[in-house]
Amino acid sequence: MKQAVKLVANNKKAYHDYFIDEKYECGIELFGTEVKSIRMGKCSVKEAFVRIDHHNEVWIYGMHINPYEKGNIFNKDPLRARKLLLHKNEITKLAGKIAEKGYTLVPLQVYFKNSLVKVEIGLARGKKLYDKREDIAKKDQRRELEREFKVKNLY
Repeated sequence: MKQAVKLVANNKKAYHDYFIDEKYECGIELFGTEVKSIRMGKCSVKEAFVRIDHHNEVWIYGMHINPYEKGNIFNKDPLRARKLLLHKNEITKLAGKIAEKGYTLVPLQVYFKNSLVKVEIGLARGKKLYDKREDIAKKDQRRELEREFKVKNLY
């Protein structure tokens, strides 16, 4: 049984700013007009962040879902906090990791898995400036090698 996955929003900035140690797939609590808006691709997680509150619930803040055009009175606030759905043992594991210094939760992508909206969150450690420079240098080096390889194959 193959599961259809359709990517809606991606957070490339997270990979630039953080080392992603673990990834978790979780559901998200949405209203009908929000789901319709996401189906049209009107979703952004660039400025979003994830927190675990004192009731051991996981919330995503700053995730922008544009109001559905035909939603009229049923539209909700585009930047409201939304609850993420994870198992209790996953939440306690994440809470323990976040208590360690330097760890945080960041949303990586939003996608449809069959007909359900899923959010992939990552347990991340912040990069220092020299780590970012290292990544940029590696990317440039790889790009240069690919360019040389392409030129050699043309002749």
